[in-house]
Amino acid sequence: MPITSESYREALRLFPSGVTIVTIKAPDEPRLHGMTVSAFASVSPSPPLIMVCIDHSTSSYPLMERAGTVFAVNILPRDKMDLSNRFAWVKDEDRFAEGAWKTAVTGAPILEDALAWLDCTIYARFAAGTHTIYLGEVQASSVPRPDDEPLIYWNRGYRRLALADD
Repeated sequence: MPITSESYREALRLFPSGVTIVTIKAPDEPRLHGMTVSAFASVSPSPPLIMVCIDHSTSSYPLMERAGTVFAVNILPRDKMDLSNRFAWVKDEDRFAEGAWKTAVTGAPILEDALAWLDCTIYARFAAGTHTIYLGEVQASSVPRPDDEPLIYWNRGYRRLALADD
């Protein structure tokens, strides 16, 4: 029996993940773009590669397909839940009204007080069902808040880390 979309989502929402804001700077596009993304992972330390998955139905997807587009992955600390929600639900043009933003090497927006950030060029892309997997080659990175806790998403809600009992 084939798996349904609902049973697929039900299983995957039990996998906890960190929360990121992926920000995008596309050529010939004056406005900044960004979205909350939990489908993020490291791929390779040499060359330094990461991956993000972007849904084809988002307003950011066509921008990611443009030649010369760059992006940054901003790993969120626990106190950025409101900013995560803003980038998930507020209209694209209003998302950057909050937060302290700067640029690094590529020109993609960087959240100054992220837990960590990675500034990337697009290394490769792979269509995969309703999403495209983008490999980003990291051009610069920083860890502004190394001692803070990350924002975690699990089972339809934000969570905190806790040490496991031995």
